[in-house]
Amino acid sequence: MTHPFLDLPPLSAAHFAAIEDGVARLLDTRQDVLVMQGEALLPLEGAIRSAAGPGTTALNVITGPYGQTFGDWLRDCGATVIDLSVPFHTAVTAAQVREAFAAHPEIDFVSLVHAEAATGNTNPVAEIGAVVREHGALFYLDAVASVGAEPVLPDAWGVDLCVIGAQKAMGGPAGVSAVSVSERAWARMAANPHAPRRSYLSLLDWKERWLDGGRAALPHAPAQLEMLALQACLERIEAEGPQAVMRRHRTAALATRAGAVALGGGLEPYVYEEADAAPVATTLRVPSGVVASELVAGALAGDGTLPLAAGGGALAAEMIRVNHYGVDATVGAVQASLAALGAGLAERGRTVDLEGARRAVESAWR
Repeated sequence: MTHPFLDLPPLSAAHFAAIEDGVARLLDTRQDVLVMQGEALLPLEGAIRSAAGPGTTALNVITGPYGQTFGDWLRDCGATVIDLSVPFHTAVTAAQVREAFAAHPEIDFVSLVHAEAATGNTNPVAEIGAVVREHGALFYLDAVASVGAEPVLPDAWGVDLCVIGAQKAMGGPAGVSAVSVSERAWARMAANPHAPRRSYLSLLDWKERWLDGGRAALPHAPAQLEMLALQACLERIEAEGPQAVMRRHRTAALATRAGAVALGGGLEPYVYEEADAAPVATTLRVPSGVVASELVAGALAGDGTLPLAAGGGALAAEMIRVNHYGVDATVGAVQASLAALGAGLAERGRTVDLEGARRAVESAWR
């Protein structure tokens, strides 16, 4: 049989390199960019294990579940880890990071999630990066959820390891990801005897076999479909304009927040301050007596295309995520999501204002 996904010509090294260059343009970076052949957990873990080890003192900022995961990886590497945790309904501040350095001047590695889609917050990376640079620490950033929804600027912010994924605001595939790597980060990896080698997690293997050879020969067969899909979403962002894409995501977040408040029924923003709320997704707290996962299940039973999810783990009872990213960063997706949640709340005896919510969303979108 024939099929558009089958019997494709091999992806050349030059084509692969051109896609990496597209990622570099999106990040406005002159750092080396590696496109990794797997979901973003691959470079997220690989970067930590390559750059950290015994002798590393890491400040691990926790504003959601991924920050907790990074701390586990760092400890497993043998690093001394200082956790800086803040409530999931807020963001960390540069002042808190500065206080951590004052208390622990030996910190030489900082790990941070830019936007936590799971909890709906976003952190002020530019301000935090300035503090990290003052102290000379290596700066590792998870920008998987934020890229495409808000600015991600590794060079301007002093980020040494910046990991992105295509599956959220970029509107691309989940099976491919990328990491930008500074010269300082490469030097740290080269000096780390515990950095993975001859391993799927090894960034140094990619550097030696791909970058150092002038990107002339791929070290292994690439994930063809995922690479072509990544190229397509980069081209779509360039055609719409990165600023327009980010503006659409920010507007969707503001509209969801305003619509939820106008809807009533006890639904309210999970992240207290608008400035701390991520453009990629909006989290909402359900009223007492309502189980978030049940409310979401009812909404999805009526329309399985709605970008709704209950919070993970312990948050499943109290939190709803409106995942207005990629193709769902639209007024229609926001309106439909709030209407479905409002109908579910009304069925549970809550007083809601569906028309008020609709007007609030439309007003925010103008």
